[in-house]
Amino acid sequence: MLLLLALPAWANNRSGQVTMLFDLSVQPAGKTVRLWIPYPVSNLDQVISNVRVAGDYAASAVYTVPSNGTPLLYAEWPGESKSRKLALAFEVTRDEVRRGVLPNKEPAWNSSDYAEYLVPTSLGPIDGVVKELADKITAGKTTVLERARAIYDWTVDNMYRDPETIGCGKGDVCYLLVKPGGKCTDISSVFVALCRAAGVPAREVFGLRLGKQPEQDITSWQHCWSEFFLPGHGWVPADPADVLKAMLVEKLERTSPRIVELRDYFWGGIDAYRFKLASGRDLVLNPVQAGAPLNTFGYPYAEVDDKPLDFYDSKDFVYRFTFKEL
Repeated sequence: MLLLLALPAWANNRSGQVTMLFDLSVQPAGKTVRLWIPYPVSNLDQVISNVRVAGDYAASAVYTVPSNGTPLLYAEWPGESKSRKLALAFEVTRDEVRRGVLPNKEPAWNSSDYAEYLVPTSLGPIDGVVKELADKITAGKTTVLERARAIYDWTVDNMYRDPETIGCGKGDVCYLLVKPGGKCTDISSVFVALCRAAGVPAREVFGLRLGKQPEQDITSWQHCWSEFFLPGHGWVPADPADVLKAMLVEKLERTSPRIVELRDYFWGGIDAYRFKLASGRDLVLNPVQAGAPLNTFGYPYAEVDDKPLDFYDSKDFVYRFTFKEL
């Protein structure tokens, strides 16, 4: 059994209530305020239930991002609003994911069926230096599984977690190949871009970590991990960022038994202390935002008179997320 799973804090599933409170009342009077929030839904690995939305908004609805179907909650307040508050609460049960031994034999597959996961993004090109590096890493690897594993190992061996990075990072791949330190979006984006450059369908997943205590503030617990598509098997999680986080937090070397086990665990496995909120890069929301396409939708997004707010600014863009065990 992996050391990771032997720790008392880890479990096969995690359940609780997540409450997201937003208060944009600090914005000047006479300004129109619009808010977009990643909206959780059930999938094979998580169940979302008992969703409640309340607030003093003038209008609110659930939409999806046209390009990839990511759900979102939208709300708006007209200029005459004196208070701008919204609460989103739901219950989540999240399963641990462990794909086990992945099949080496690769059936015939059509890459055009996964074209959207093989294209570049604004900060994740798949040509030039990225393509050159991907070819070097995967030289002699003939299957999707072999190429994806080689890229995963390269990412763990060559990147590091930089605690000075703001939030989860931007995922600017070319910059990161020069300075390979960042946080989860940075590390996952490098993995995804290299995979795509090597012909492996891949994508980032944006979510929120769940607390391990009976009740915790999880406002800043956003997390990004990655998945690649394995023909004949399906989508497989890979989280090199959490391997590198453990190295930093626990002050361990890559060769330590703990990190060796975590490297194996997060290849095809992820813990139950997280849930998915969104996916995709360069997103045009619905209703369409006035600002530029979103690099990621891992955080809530708001505009005041069509000017984007900084979601890292806790004084200007006020929100709080909490987890409570049920």
